[in-house]
Amino acid sequence: MSTITYNQIREQLLAGQEIAIVDLREEHIFAQNHPLFATNISLSRLEIEIYNRIPRLDTLVVIYDDVVNRVEAARKKLSEYGYENVQVLEGGIQAWQRDGGELFIDVNSASKAFGEWVEHHKGTPSISAEELQAKIAANDNIVILDARRFDEYHTMSIPTGISVPGAELALRAPSLVKDENTQIIVNCAGRTRSIIGTQSLINVKLPHEIFALRNGTIGWTLANQQLEQGQTRSYQDIAPKSVEQIRHNAQQLAEQAGVKIINFAQLEVLHEDKARTTYVFDVRSEQEYIQGHIANSRWVAGGQLVQETDHYAAVRGARIVLVDPLHTRAYMTGSWLAQMNWDVSVLVGERDDLYDEQGAWKPVTPQIAIDQFLTPEQLKTLLAEQDIAIWDFTTAANYKKGHIPTAQWLLKADVTQVIQQPEFAHKDAIVVTCGSSLLAQYAVADIQTHLKPEQKVYVLAGGNAAWVKAGFELSTQHNFLSEQIDRYKRPYEGTDNSKEAMQAYLDWEFGLVDQLKKDATHGFFVV
Repeated sequence: MSTITYNQIREQLLAGQEIAIVDLREEHIFAQNHPLFATNISLSRLEIEIYNRIPRLDTLVVIYDDVVNRVEAARKKLSEYGYENVQVLEGGIQAWQRDGGELFIDVNSASKAFGEWVEHHKGTPSISAEELQAKIAANDNIVILDARRFDEYHTMSIPTGISVPGAELALRAPSLVKDENTQIIVNCAGRTRSIIGTQSLINVKLPHEIFALRNGTIGWTLANQQLEQGQTRSYQDIAPKSVEQIRHNAQQLAEQAGVKIINFAQLEVLHEDKARTTYVFDVRSEQEYIQGHIANSRWVAGGQLVQETDHYAAVRGARIVLVDPLHTRAYMTGSWLAQMNWDVSVLVGERDDLYDEQGAWKPVTPQIAIDQFLTPEQLKTLLAEQDIAIWDFTTAANYKKGHIPTAQWLLKADVTQVIQQPEFAHKDAIVVTCGSSLLAQYAVADIQTHLKPEQKVYVLAGGNAAWVKAGFELSTQHNFLSEQIDRYKRPYEGTDNSKEAMQAYLDWEFGLVDQLKKDATHGFFVV
């Protein structure tokens, strides 16, 4: 296998050359230690992630894992899928650290570090949980805007808060204040999105006092104050006001940060340039995207794109084009991505006829030829007639919510080890499934390799969703064949985190600026 060293990768990053550093481990393991610009594409999910996050096949792709045979398995798959320049990180992350590279914990580390960088250099104003509680109790003239995804807000929120996901803030805030004296407080679960959201409104010159809720819902909880649950208040409930001045200010801000303004003809030129990776992200709400979008664009809310850049744009040094017919959300998102040292353009122009694609975004996946499908009804019959195993490759969290009776959960990367266990030696058949069976079908080849000629392997057509649609029952009696490490438990999500974990997370975020200085490959700046 061709290898590459930490110092060679560092040179590539500093030169702004395209490179994708891919951590093949499961997300929980990835979150324990990884390079700043590593993107987590686990071997278990490689097929449904790789083409979307690394679309250009001659990109320099660097892979690593703690297990050698998984690196080799990934290299073979990437070669099969057409990738021409795959190299292995020499010595893995142990050598990365040994040779002077900085390792980061948690997920979306680059974006979170950038948020701390912004607060450090801009002095973003904030108030404590206790101060905000006093304002709420006194019925002060304030509005609390929650910059997270709606599902996060719905799970738990600051009392009286309104859901306004990040990139919507500049566009919607003028419609949500009571009058010119209203103070605006922006919150998230921890720090990053509240810092970026607050500074966004300040940068766009919104004429109000604006503060970040210091440490978000974590800070609120650590202050022993009660969060609301199940709230549905949203910016969508209030008619928007004209914000032409805000749009103009956002454009000036974006251009100051180095964002380019391009038209549709120039976008076509970028697409034709096969020497560079060009991501096209539609940063509106998902509802707007579904109603009509540009072909080959991917939906991701602008605030989440800034928060989770590595999850969508795995190729450091690539170009990013942002789409929003109203422009403000694209300008604001672009201003931040440019300050994170991305090459960013905003698409402008009156071409409504090009927004003719409808429906939700669908991932591009490798072609596969499989004809061993079962309908839910056929699976129901098979369960009664034969000795079969059902393997479910959905997320562990989804599996726990309910699954096909007798289904066992496992990671796709563990198939080769699990199929050789004695309990499966005499099964008549293995049936694979997941939410839609998109991922599960890619396990078939590895399973077939270890089956006897008389044993069969089937894919449940439509996956668990089809089983539910057919009206069949689900079970909550769990059977795990793999360790539940597919997802890292964020200390700021949900309502069951320990205060110790929350405080440890905040302490880590406070130290990110110093880690950035040690790493010195980020290229971050502020305007």
